[in-house]
Amino acid sequence: MGKLIFSHSGEEAEVEDGEPLHEACEEAGVPFACTEGVCGTCVIEVVEGMENLSPLTQEEKDFLGEQTKERLACQCKMKSGKVKILF
Repeated sequence: MGKLIFSHSGEEAEVEDGEPLHEACEEAGVPFACTEGVCGTCVIEVVEGMENLSPLTQEEKDFLGEQTKERLACQCKMKSGKVKILF
């Protein structure tokens, strides 16, 4: 079980290992539109714990490039540990 921490509010949500972040992020107020990785509405900044998320999907690479701080909340999954994000 991983822990998702929202930097702006200090709120925390538990996310099962291997599960997508989108439900916890949506409950915390991250906006979503397409949920398919093409619109970019759900871009989050990973402040800590990038290593605890799944690798970039092809949709993320196409939209965000190969950079290291941003992810699409609709595409990434929790591996384990803690992840701290901003949106």
